[in-house]
Amino acid sequence: MIRENKGLSWLVGMASVIIILTALKLAESVVVPILLAIFISIISIPFIRLMMRYSVPNWLAIILMLGVWITLLMLFFLILSHSAQTFNNNIPEYEKGLNDLLVELSPLFQYWSFPFFEATLNEHFSSESLIQFMANTLTGVSVFIMNTFLVLFIAIFLLMEESSLTQKFQAAWPNSDFKIQAIAGFFKQVNRYIFIKTVISFITGVLVTLLLMFLEVDFPYLWGVLAMLMNYIPNIGSLISAIPPVFLALIQIGVFDAILVMSGFLIINVVLGNFIEPHLMGFEFGLSPLVVFLSLMVWGWMFGPVGMVLSIPLTMIVQIALFQNKDTRAIAVLLGNNIPKSRLSNEK
Repeated sequence: MIRENKGLSWLVGMASVIIILTALKLAESVVVPILLAIFISIISIPFIRLMMRYSVPNWLAIILMLGVWITLLMLFFLILSHSAQTFNNNIPEYEKGLNDLLVELSPLFQYWSFPFFEATLNEHFSSESLIQFMANTLTGVSVFIMNTFLVLFIAIFLLMEESSLTQKFQAAWPNSDFKIQAIAGFFKQVNRYIFIKTVISFITGVLVTLLLMFLEVDFPYLWGVLAMLMNYIPNIGSLISAIPPVFLALIQIGVFDAILVMSGFLIINVVLGNFIEPHLMGFEFGLSPLVVFLSLMVWGWMFGPVGMVLSIPLTMIVQIALFQNKDTRAIAVLLGNNIPKSRLSNEK
C-alpha cells in the first residue's frame, strides 16, 4: 500500500510538472520578460549591496545600477548597428570570399566522391542565403534589445522589493526560523551561482574579443558579446558561439586563421569552463551532461532563444531549490554531475 501511495504521488508530481510547463509555454510572452528581469535582478543584487555598504541609499543604488544596465544596453545596440552597417558595406567582399571557398572545396568533395556535399553547400550556403540569415539575425536581436527596456523596468520593482523580503518572510512565518533560513540559503546560493557565472562569462567575452581583434576578424565586439551570452550554456554554448566567427574568418582571411580562431575558442573555454569555473563554483553546483542537453531542449522549446540562454541558470535554480529540502535532495543529486563524497565514504 505504501509503494502504491509513493508511486501515485510521483505520478501526480510528474503530471503537475507537465501542466506547469505547458502553462508557462502558453504564457511565454508574459513569462519571458519576468524571467529576464529576475535574472538581471539577481546579477544586480551583489553590486547594490556593495554600494549600500558604503552608505549609499538603497533607492540611489538601484538608480545607479539601472543606469549601468541602460548604458550596457545602449552600448550593445551601438555594436549591433555598427556591425550591421559594416556588414552591408562588406557584402561584395564576403560574396567573393565565399565563392572562392566553394571553388576550393569543390575539387576536394569530388575527389572523395561526395558530390552531394557540393550541391548542399551551393543550396544552403550561398551568399544570398547567408546574407539574408545575418540580416534577419541582426534585426531580431535589435528588436530583442528594444524590448529589454520593459525588462529593466520590471527589474526595478523587483530590486525595490528585495530589501524587504526578509521582513516579509519573518512576518509570514513568525515561528519558523528553519523556513526562513532555508529560503535565505536558497537565495544566497542562487546569487552566488549567477554572480560567478556572469563574471566568468564576461571574462570569456573579453578574451574572445581580444583574440578576434588580434586576428583582425570583423565584428570582434559582436562575437565577444555572443560568446558571453552563450557561455551560460555549458559545452554546447561555446561551440555555437564559435561557429559564426570561425566561418567569417574562413571566408574573410583564410583557413589558417579560421583554425587559430577555433583553437583560441577551445583554449579559452577549456581553461575557464573546466578549471577556473568549477573551482569557484564548488561541488554543490553542476549539472550532468544529459541534464544540460535536456534543459536546452525543454527551456528552448518553451521560451525560444532566451530560454536556451537561461536554460542552465533556470535548471541550476531548480536544483538549488531541490537541494534545500530533505525530501527532494535526492533529485538534486541525480541532476548533478558528481557523486557527493559523503555518500561514497558511507558506501565504503
